[in-house]
Amino acid sequence: MRDVDDVVQESFLRIWQARAVHPILSTKAFLFRIARNLALDSLRRDQASPIEAVPGLSEVPVIEERAGAAEILNAEEKSRLLGEALADLPERCRIIMLHHKIKGLPQRAVAEQMGLTEKTVANQVGLGVKRCEEFFRRRGIEFF
Repeated sequence: MRDVDDVVQESFLRIWQARAVHPILSTKAFLFRIARNLALDSLRRDQASPIEAVPGLSEVPVIEERAGAAEILNAEEKSRLLGEALADLPERCRIIMLHHKIKGLPQRAVAEQMGLTEKTVANQVGLGVKRCEEFFRRRGIEFF
């Protein structure tokens, strides 16, 4: 239903408009009849269209938050290409890249786990990143 202030304002406006056309015998009765009719019109409109007004889009509940089909395919394509890029690397470089870049292990932990120096791991990570960039560039994918 419309705000009470809107009904009051609309009622006074209609009285003023009606008074300009012909004299009103009982202003009080006319005012109450207008207010009643406006309230009934509002109720009919609300029943005909049960849509509720929302103050802002932030209050509209999201129906579904999961990714759409295009986003899923895009993520799958990126994962597939990354897998191909890693598979192209030499074995030691690939293992180091998987541990450091994919699993997120620090270079020191990778070095200890593989029995290598941190410098060797850092060099292999640099080589792996460079080769992966070249792999993507050959497929038309540019990085910033």
